[in-house]
Amino acid sequence: MWYGDHMDGWGYALMGLSAVLFWAALIGGGIALFRYLNRVSGTGAGAPRRSTPEQLLAERYARGEIDDEEYRHRLDILHGGNRPANAP
Repeated sequence: MWYGDHMDGWGYALMGLSAVLFWAALIGGGIALFRYLNRVSGTGAGAPRRSTPEQLLAERYARGEIDDEEYRHRLDILHGGNRPANAP
């Protein structure tokens, strides 16, 4: 008669589980809203950044498109060292 019309053990277990699910959904929704509101507008969050000339040159060197001498020569030109022979 003690549990006559009140919750039993399963009722408490389901109440606890539903509380955990409620808080998980609330926190997850808050995180999703925060990320949505803080994304970069216009370009999208996954938009690639433009590479610098030095990075592009290093990538070409790493792929083997240019050799050591050409890499160093072009890097000098980028840093304002030597000017190419056909430059004014």
